[in-house]
This record gives sequence, structure tokens and C-alpha cells, in this order.
Amino acid sequence: MVQRLLMALGALLVGVAILLVVFLVGMRTKSPAVQTAVRKLNRRYMNPRQMKTAGTPGAYAGIIRHVGRRSGREYETPVGPFATEDGFVIALPYGTSPDWLKNVLAAGSATLVTDGRTCEVHRPEIIPLTEVADALPDKERRNLRTFRVEQCLRVRRVEPDEAAEASTDAGHGADRPSPLSEE
Repeated sequence: MVQRLLMALGALLVGVAILLVVFLVGMRTKSPAVQTAVRKLNRRYMNPRQMKTAGTPGAYAGIIRHVGRRSGREYETPVGPFATEDGFVIALPYGTSPDWLKNVLAAGSATLVTDGRTCEVHRPEIIPLTEVADALPDKERRNLRTFRVEQCLRVRRVEPDEAAEASTDAGHGADRPSPLSEE
């Protein structure tokens, strides 16, 4: 009986080790199958847990609020933002395929909630991680190197005078449909 239990435990440990190797190799080599599986698992199980504390002071994850480029619906997605001199960078471990990223790029703006503060951001651009690696904590740089993350999203804070200008411009464009209205 004890021997069977030990064999089952050994088989379980071998299975977990194999999954970890597949995960690490798949993420490092940017395997679409592995990345898709990890994204689906994150979306279903990890993101709802992250959202419970995301954006609060001291939490690793922030929240990016964005509007669906086709649906016009508002979404919130947990992300790992890091402050820079003029905005934030968000590492892209899954490359440029996540919907939240496509939505932010299409809209040209989003709202970022991080460390208990809400900040309007704009001018999103995908840049090489090497351009901003020095702004990241050492631990984060090591993690990103481990998974060979090469790109990040850079967004800039909307300054108060830019926000006022944008709201004034919005008043003059009443004939334009709202991104939240049905088409």
C-alpha cells in the first residue's frame, strides 16, 4: 500500500516537472500553443484572483481599463505596470496578440489604475524592452529574461492641460459617435 502511494506521488511529481519544463520552454520559444494555453488559464483562473487586489497600494498588478475595438464595451484587465518618467511600461510576455493590447492601440488611450491611483494614459507604442530595462526592478528584469520577453507597451500620462484640451475638442465633435455607442 505504501509502495503504491509512493509510486503515485512520484508519478505526480514527474508529471508536474514535465508541465513546468513545457511551460518554460514554450514561453521562452514563444510557442503559440503554449502561449494560448497559458493565456486561457490566466484569463479563466488567475485574472479573477488578481483583480481582487489589482490597482491597490502595494499590489504587483495594476488594472488597465480599455474599450473593445469592435464591441465598444468597457473591459478591465490586470497588467504589471512600471512607472517611468513620463508614464508607464507594461511587459508583453505573450507578444502583441492579447486583445487588451489591440484595444489600447486602436483607441490610442486607456485608464491605468496602479498603486491606488487612477491615471489616464495615451500615445501607446510597442517598444523593445531593452529601451526601458533600466527602469525596471532587478527581480523583474531577471523574470523577463527567463521568459525571453522582448517587447513592452509604453504609455504616457495624460497631463492635466492635455485632458482639458481633449474634453474641449470632444464638445466640438458632437456629430462623432461615442466609442461606447452601438453602431
